[in-house]
Amino acid sequence: MRYADIVLPLAQPTYSFAIADGLELQCGDAVAVQFGSRNIYTGIVWRLHNQPPKAKRIKTISRKLYPHPLLDACQQQLWEWLADYYMCTLGEVMRMALPSLIKPQGATDEEFAAEEFQPRTEPFVTLKAEWQSEELLLAEIERIHRRAPKRSEALERILALSKSHDFQPFARRLTGCDATLIGALEKAGYIEQSLRERECESRSDVEPLLPQLTSAQTLVAEQIRHSQSEGRRVHLLRGVTGSGKTEIYMTLIADVLSRGADVLLLVPEIALTSQLIERMRRVFGERVTTYHSKLTALRRTEAYLRLTTSKGGELIIGARSALLLPHRHLQLVIVDEEHDQSYKQSDTAPRYNGRDTAIYLASLRGAFTLLGSATPSLESYANAMSGKYGYSLLTERYGNASQPEIIISDTTRAVKRGERKIHFNHALLSAIDEALARGEQVMLFQNRRGFSPFVSCRDCGWTMRCPHCNVTLTLHRNTSRMECHYCGHTAPMPKNCPHCHTSELSPMGFGTEKVEQTIEQLFPAARVARLDRDTSTSESAYNRIIRDFENGHTDILVGTQMISKGFDFGKVSVVGILNADNLLNSPDFRASERAYQLMTQVAGRAGRRDDAPGVVVIQTSEPDNPIIGWVQRGDYDAMALSELSERHTFCYPPYSRLLRIVLRDEEPQLLRQCAALLAERLREKFGRRVVGPVAPPIDRIRGQYIIHLMIKIENGRSIARARELLREALSGISSEVKFKSVTLSIDVDAQ
Repeated sequence: MRYADIVLPLAQPTYSFAIADGLELQCGDAVAVQFGSRNIYTGIVWRLHNQPPKAKRIKTISRKLYPHPLLDACQQQLWEWLADYYMCTLGEVMRMALPSLIKPQGATDEEFAAEEFQPRTEPFVTLKAEWQSEELLLAEIERIHRRAPKRSEALERILALSKSHDFQPFARRLTGCDATLIGALEKAGYIEQSLRERECESRSDVEPLLPQLTSAQTLVAEQIRHSQSEGRRVHLLRGVTGSGKTEIYMTLIADVLSRGADVLLLVPEIALTSQLIERMRRVFGERVTTYHSKLTALRRTEAYLRLTTSKGGELIIGARSALLLPHRHLQLVIVDEEHDQSYKQSDTAPRYNGRDTAIYLASLRGAFTLLGSATPSLESYANAMSGKYGYSLLTERYGNASQPEIIISDTTRAVKRGERKIHFNHALLSAIDEALARGEQVMLFQNRRGFSPFVSCRDCGWTMRCPHCNVTLTLHRNTSRMECHYCGHTAPMPKNCPHCHTSELSPMGFGTEKVEQTIEQLFPAARVARLDRDTSTSESAYNRIIRDFENGHTDILVGTQMISKGFDFGKVSVVGILNADNLLNSPDFRASERAYQLMTQVAGRAGRRDDAPGVVVIQTSEPDNPIIGWVQRGDYDAMALSELSERHTFCYPPYSRLLRIVLRDEEPQLLRQCAALLAERLREKFGRRVVGPVAPPIDRIRGQYIIHLMIKIENGRSIARARELLREALSGISSEVKFKSVTLSIDVDAQ
């Protein structure tokens, strides 16, 4: 009897099953198995062996689900690394990695079968055997041309397609004829139709039309190629905003595709990079495949299954989930905007970092990794400065465009001098007015959505708070509702203060909704639009807002950090950062780095053409803050050296690894007891490396209280040993009945 260890899409270890006689399996196959008393799950064959399991009752695998394995050996290694490094189970990796339709489950065989993936079918056409003689069919086409010209034209097209397909069946859609006409030809006995699995679009071998590189871009492309030839596996490309990193990507992508190999281009958020995808499609056409969570489950499943048998020569563009696709022919991985926080999965296991996983995936496949950013993460920058990564720098904007002028506008001073109107200093209003007069466009950045962050009573100071989370409710004027941005709770805006019963309730602060309303009042002739999570509720709504702005149908675009990523609008000459203080005053050791990155990225949207030099106005009450100065001078190196020095002093990344333990429970006293006991046991193993327990700034979400513990593992110490010791401590806590209700989760390399 042969056995197989099976991974199930559950937070469970692998389980052994017997293999039915005559069933041929290999590692990576998807199979249907019964787990528990009734449920039937999709499982992945992880290991084949002859060792009978210790269980008394051994269940049997009766069938496999797909003709080809869903995983190869490299994917298995990647899954194992994710589960080990990020401290979760293989089942949790499976649950995230495979599209939902690939892994059906059900309580009965019938229910399971109903959930199984069924490939889309479409009609195929073939000439009947008696009409496959070209001479005979051409004579027939000429005979019927006068009385049935549409039929004769359709037969001509079908003959040409039949010859190109060696008289084998081909998809009906290729004929360009409607179903009625094809049906008439079938009834007349010329052709036969059959339903077959829908074919993938053919991959074009047309030579891509690449952009002409500048001398600076050509030099960087050669540096990257040289870095690869020297045996370096990772290269960091730092290029100022608008320097043309995308053109370099295209050149390197074309090199790899010409060899019949694959390229994976990772982007932080797929919905925010529509311009990049369109540019790649214009150059590489049908070779481009996109993969992300916004696609339907059917399209994600079709893409995954197609790539298991792909022959190579494809460009896959996707968010971090695209890392888990079956990349059989991968030679190049590009991580665009490698610094972006969106690459870190933080809500569910595995809590992986897309950039780091990309580097590991490339090493497994023998591929090369290119990291690109105008403001690299300090971890990547430190690796480049130490020589671990190759490094290239682009300091000039593409074409003849110059860097925008950055103006620091002191909010406190503007108020004292009477130079502030609502939320706008005079310097910004003047810049907007001048830009609109020239027919140019404006982008305004405010990193809060909604109308006002909270509503307060002027008499007693009462604020309306979420009943489930320790946060104030945000006022959304368009819906006249108060909303929690953490759990989604909503409530109507109260007419009177429930505490002192006065009607003196005032919206405090401002979000993008209020900015939009105010700017419409100040510039009534301007066409204003807003881009945030409230207006971009669907991909079509998002694309409409972007398309209108790109085509010049919108003059002023107000938005959150959604407007900072991946955009290249030629007519934008003014960018306003309305409240830089929000970015600077965050209780996080990465606050300064992230503030610099975000402000620099937003500022980089201005003046990206040589005929429209840009102006950026940063409104702040801290004009002397060093971060503001570094942004104004574009001095990334000064920011990086200062931050790295401080992190070295306090042993923060990149000089250590962080392991964050998050504890949650509905009972705050029980939670504190559990956290205190866990901290005590961890200090027995890690000593002063343990920080906490401490409540985060928002210490209650969805009815559960939260406490954090942090472990710093300095460089040179074994992170594997640290994870092992942490598992032991957590296992001891979890086994105590008193703390059964406490939820424990681990975030490795916490952000």
